[in-house]
Amino acid sequence: MKKKVFFNILCFVFLLGLLVSSVFAVPGAKVFIIPVEATIEPGLASFIARSYQEAEKLGVDLVLLEIDTPGGRIDAAEKIQKTISNSPLTTMALVKGGAISAGAYIALACPQIAMVPGSTIGDAEPRLGNEKADEKLVSYWAAEMGTTAEKNGRDRTIAMAMADRDLEIPGLVAKGKLLTFTYQQAQEYGYTDYIVQGRAELLQALKLNDAEIIEAKLSVAEKITRVVTNPYLAPLFLTIGIAGLIIEVFTVGWGIAGFVGISSLILYFGGHLLAGFTGWEAILLFLLGIILLSVEIFVPGFGLPGLGGIICLVVSIVLSAPSWEAGVISLVLAIIGTIVLVLFSLKFLTKRKFWDRLVLGTKYKKEEGYIPQSKDLSVYVGKKGEALTILRPSGTVLLDDGTKLDVVTDGGFIPKGERIEVVQAEGIRLIVRSAQE
Repeated sequence: MKKKVFFNILCFVFLLGLLVSSVFAVPGAKVFIIPVEATIEPGLASFIARSYQEAEKLGVDLVLLEIDTPGGRIDAAEKIQKTISNSPLTTMALVKGGAISAGAYIALACPQIAMVPGSTIGDAEPRLGNEKADEKLVSYWAAEMGTTAEKNGRDRTIAMAMADRDLEIPGLVAKGKLLTFTYQQAQEYGYTDYIVQGRAELLQALKLNDAEIIEAKLSVAEKITRVVTNPYLAPLFLTIGIAGLIIEVFTVGWGIAGFVGISSLILYFGGHLLAGFTGWEAILLFLLGIILLSVEIFVPGFGLPGLGGIICLVVSIVLSAPSWEAGVISLVLAIIGTIVLVLFSLKFLTKRKFWDRLVLGTKYKKEEGYIPQSKDLSVYVGKKGEALTILRPSGTVLLDDGTKLDVVTDGGFIPKGERIEVVQAEGIRLIVRSAQE
């Protein structure tokens, strides 16, 4: 009996110990993985900022940025660097392929860097298109690279040589060449702390191989944002949007051009809105610009609605961009692309009759009563008639004696059917004004 009681007491103590240990057990380590891939653009910066907020709420032990990028926008990279610097979490970079250009800057912003065999880091010269940026930007960016590296205990001059080809480091890089490290060179010069085969080996080296792995995932909205804020694709969406609306107005069709145009503009402005670069004011300005331009086209005036519409469109596009330089570049590319697309559509697609109201396309033949203006036109001065077409400022009139003439106004707009008077002959031009004046 005593043995049975003793055995029961031991079982009770054992179960109680398990219960207490489960309640007061220290939670396991957590590692938060954030991919830094493809082009570095504002959408990626927003995604990384959101991922850090999530990681802070989870109380993770390490944020691991897995980098494989050819670079991208400097302003986006700077936002990512600020996110890393302002976070209380420990951050480490794992260069899986290339940490090139702005990608090198992001890697240098991390206190520790690991690289896999075959990976590279460097080649961070700022460029505008295919050309090297001006010396002012190069100088700023090189200093920023150096400061970021120095902050984490790395050689400042080496980082600057990655961005400025005019810097020479004897035995490492000649003047006129940009510095790019292989994984072996990076280890030799203190630009990587670990050489590993991958994530698993790195976590084992950090004694986090049993840690819970949490991977940041792009939401649907963030995926769209990354696409439409891409510096190479944003001008394309803007071009298709503007061109689609213009083509829809001037050509006959099933509304496909208009649908594509509106969809592209929604993606362009919506993506920039989600990325946090702009507010609803840019979208409202764009809509106001479209309305004012429509007023200018359909209602004759003094050009003020058209001028106001153009200003609204320009301001809205610049406001929606991550920087005014990016906005101007997108605008210029969109204008060029729009002109090409519209000219192509007017050449190969059926035009609406509305187009004929803007461009005088009617041909008048001699047998139909049209008198070519090769003789002395002063004989028509003082004669009256009515406008056969809209005179804005050129068009055709029918005199009271049945003569058809092509004329220009003295600067005003004369609608079709209004009475006119020929007031002056200048060479081969006849100038008319409204008889009501």
